[in-house]
Amino acid sequence: MFKKILIANRGEIALRVIRTCKEMGIKTVAVYSTADRDSLPVRFADEAVCIGPAVSSKSYLSIPNIIAAAEITNADAIHPGYGFLSENEKFSKVCQDHGIKFIGALPEQIAGMGDKATAKATMLAAGVPCIPGSKGLLKDLDDAKKNAKIIVYPVILKATAGGGGKGMRIVWKEEELEAAWDSARQEAGAAFGNDGIYMEKFIEEPRHIEIQIAGDQYGNACHLSERDCSIQRRHQKLVEETPSPFMTDELREKMGEAAIKAAKAVNYEGVGTVEFLVDKNRDFYFMEMNTRIQVEHTITEEVIDYDLIKEQIKIAFGEKISGKNYYPTMHAIQCRINAEDPYNDFRPSPGKITSYHSPGGNGVRIDTHVYAGYTIPPNYDSMIAKLITVAQTREEAILKMKRALEEYVIEGVKTTIPFHIKLMDNPDFRAGNFTTKFMETFEF
Repeated sequence: MFKKILIANRGEIALRVIRTCKEMGIKTVAVYSTADRDSLPVRFADEAVCIGPAVSSKSYLSIPNIIAAAEITNADAIHPGYGFLSENEKFSKVCQDHGIKFIGALPEQIAGMGDKATAKATMLAAGVPCIPGSKGLLKDLDDAKKNAKIIVYPVILKATAGGGGKGMRIVWKEEELEAAWDSARQEAGAAFGNDGIYMEKFIEEPRHIEIQIAGDQYGNACHLSERDCSIQRRHQKLVEETPSPFMTDELREKMGEAAIKAAKAVNYEGVGTVEFLVDKNRDFYFMEMNTRIQVEHTITEEVIDYDLIKEQIKIAFGEKISGKNYYPTMHAIQCRINAEDPYNDFRPSPGKITSYHSPGGNGVRIDTHVYAGYTIPPNYDSMIAKLITVAQTREEAILKMKRALEEYVIEGVKTTIPFHIKLMDNPDFRAGNFTTKFMETFEF
């Protein structure tokens, strides 16, 4: 097994990886920016190396700085967490070139699945259902117009290197296409350094359901069932749960089979997630594959008693997976606790936490890196904690979540806790009656 793993990330996911490494007897190295010198990952890792200033491009996105930290500490593997360099083909390749194992997908797998247009072509060839759309990237505005007439409005423009809703525009009629084309390309170029755009049929009022998969170096692959991520705002997930209240046994089998096809099509190594849109008729369409651990991996762990970080590390070291598919035996919900003001359009609220009390009790899990006295820097994502509850039924998990949220005290900054409390009381949410459009009409 690996002797020492460097975690090329920060916050709760860095601490999450450190915990599993300690349980496996593996030494850990935390890297940190100057803004994170007082963070818990720095405190609990066996070693810590400062890799630059607060700005991400000079620290957590600096491949030379991270590789240098790995070499001076003699780390034999790097875990990238999620975000930052976790799906960066170049970083995976540089690790490979330096004899350091990248605990994630191989460079060619990231290249094949990270570019959405290429990923869609791969999935179509593998027989995975895909949303009708353009064959590859659009050449120009005229090409976009021709494709839109074939696909039929409404359509959606998407950045091929995109994520988080950037470079994405819904177009309802031809008169809106040119402005959407220009703004999508501009935003994509600025955000990802790649202004490539493709087009798909816009699926109205879908569910966002993803399948967790795992694959090893020997061609084996399995799925670990689904997560429903439909409660989201501006394409950013707020609440996730498993199993999905919209799921049937038949649909779960079909989606699981499709996800395994997707993994085997690229000889996938590691844990990953195949994301689908599911329409009201329960027809599902491949959306994208995330070649990394997901923020919401926690709820899958809770319902099948399976440490996904440990599995990542074992696969990277060359161990075989069982090949067995896993199904939920409980119900779990995760609320993302963000340092944002839900009463002010979810505006970020960095600053010092003056008081902190976490909830507890049976079936309550918190993954966080914050504490009383901790200062939330303004430089990074606003998520500061993940609150997870698990119970025998969905109703019990919701009631447990509401109780836990009401116990959760974070003072000094605004958080999304009040929003989540109100959501747990919402009749449509309680009934499982929601789509990705839910937040557009949710009154808060």
